[in-house]
Amino acid sequence: MPKMKTKSSAKKRFKVTGSGKIKRKHAFKSHILTKKSKKRKLALTHAGLVHKTDEKSIKQQLNLI
Repeated sequence: MPKMKTKSSAKKRFKVTGSGKIKRKHAFKSHILTKKSKKRKLALTHAGLVHKTDEKSIKQQLNLI
């Protein structure tokens, strides 16, 4: 049986924490930043966690299941 390949797009976008949660970056921080407030841009800088309803599909893409 060959090894299962990890989805390249998923491995670039997500990291697994020590407790098994999945970290992600926020969207809307790459361009058209002039109309966004400093507070909004700062909040988008910090990493977030993947919602529990999406965790299963992402773990499948990362071959963690």
